[in-house]
Amino acid sequence: MSLTYATLVTSLANLFAVPAGDASFQAVLPNVIDDAEQRLYRDLDFLATIVRDHSTALVALNRNFAYPGGNAFFVIEQLNVITPAGTTDPDAGTRVPLTPATRELCDNLYPSATGAGVPQYFAPMTQSTCIMAPFPDAAYTVEVVGTQRPTPLSNANQSTFLSTYLPYLFLAACAVFMCAFQQNFSAMGDNPQSAVSWEAHYNALKASAVVEEARKKFTAEGWSSKQPAPLATPPRT
Repeated sequence: MSLTYATLVTSLANLFAVPAGDASFQAVLPNVIDDAEQRLYRDLDFLATIVRDHSTALVALNRNFAYPGGNAFFVIEQLNVITPAGTTDPDAGTRVPLTPATRELCDNLYPSATGAGVPQYFAPMTQSTCIMAPFPDAAYTVEVVGTQRPTPLSNANQSTFLSTYLPYLFLAACAVFMCAFQQNFSAMGDNPQSAVSWEAHYNALKASAVVEEARKKFTAEGWSSKQPAPLATPPRT
C-alpha cells in the first residue's frame, strides 16, 4: 500500500503514540521527512531522480559552464555538446558525449582559447560549474544528465516516488529519526532499543530495494535485469 503525506503522518503518530495534531510532532515532521528522503536518495541512487536538461548553452571562447538550475544537480552523470552550434533540440542535432577529466588535464592540453573547437572533455570545478576543453568555438547547446532531488513530501505535495513505490522503507527511515524526537537515540532513553530496531528494519528493507534498483538499470547479476540467483552455476553473463 502506498503512502501519502496524510497517511504517513497518521502512521507515525500511531507507531510512536503521539497525537497527530501535537504541535511538537507537527514542527519536527519536515525534519523527519527530509532526513528520510535525503538518506534514501543517497543510499539507492534511483533512476527516478535522473533528469535531462538542455536549456543552457556555452559561450563562444569561454570554457566555463554553469549547470542549469544552479545547485539543482547533485551528481552529473553525462554532458553532451549538441552540434551543429545553434541546435537547441538534442534530437535534432548530434550529441557529442564529453569525457570527464581533471582540471589539470584541461589546463595542460588546452591552456588558452587557441585551437578552440567542439569540446571533448569537462572537469568539475564546483557543485554547479565545470570547465570545457577545448574552449568552445561557438555557442553549443549542452545536454546535462544527472540526479536531482524531487520535491519533498509535504501537505502541499501529498505523494512522491518514495511514498508510492517504497512506502515501508520510507516509513522505516522516518521512524529512525522519530526515535531521536522521542529521545530514544541513546542508552539513556526510555526505550534505547527502539532506534536500533528501526535501523535494522530499515537496512533489511533497503537490501532488497538496492537489488531491485540494480535490476532496473541492468546492473544486477551478469549485467542483466534478473534477480540474483546464488545457486545458479555458472552465473549469468
